[in-house]
Amino acid sequence: MSIFTPTNQIRLTNVAVVRMKKGGKRFEIACYKNKVMSWRSGAEKDLDEVLQTNSVFVNVSKGQVAKKDDLTKAFGTDNLTDICKQILAKGELQVSDKERQSQLETMFRDIATIVAEKCVNPDTKRPYTVNLIERAMKDIHYSVKANKSTKQQALEVIRQLKETMEIQRAHMRLRLVLPAKEGKRLKDKLKPLLQVVESEDFDEELEMVCLVDPGCYREIDELIRCETKGRGTLEVLSLKDVEEGDEKF
Repeated sequence: MSIFTPTNQIRLTNVAVVRMKKGGKRFEIACYKNKVMSWRSGAEKDLDEVLQTNSVFVNVSKGQVAKKDDLTKAFGTDNLTDICKQILAKGELQVSDKERQSQLETMFRDIATIVAEKCVNPDTKRPYTVNLIERAMKDIHYSVKANKSTKQQALEVIRQLKETMEIQRAHMRLRLVLPAKEGKRLKDKLKPLLQVVESEDFDEELEMVCLVDPGCYREIDELIRCETKGRGTLEVLSLKDVEEGDEKF
């Protein structure tokens, strides 16, 4: 697919068009294929790697550039970089049915891979295989959303799968060292956030090794830093508490 822009004769090839309707008008940007999803997932952070040109079009294939007044009216700014970012984030990627199907299948597999990497069977502590997660996703008729990142959707899948199978986020193993003065008081505050306390040693300071849900890590970190004014420490011993071997149904 070759596209000419009459205004400057830049030849755009291998184009992925992202379209957005705003203020009753259509706006399009010309991107490199495969880069739009990378940008949306956070894997690609360089806008120049995503956009073929930072012009905003009314119609990419005809090379019709949007008028400055229309852009200001619709987006409240004429800053092309900001407008391109808005269209990238919320616009609809124009792809053929075949391409869309292929993209959704790839995303389905990627979501299953993330879930398999993050989760275990809580009874055996063993991880599930990607194929098993894919089968479970099909069983619950999970429908991939092309405009949401695979990471966001993986968290949604985990929530849904909990209703039909034994699955949970693999726990993180942490070592907490707390000053003796705040030890007992802080331990009571931390208790609801800890899944399992594996060891506890109270000498000149309180040292605990425990398993926590990864979603609680930030809260635990902030609590220790604020309550101990930086004198307590938090160390990640392992990101995933898992047993060897894959889980099978």
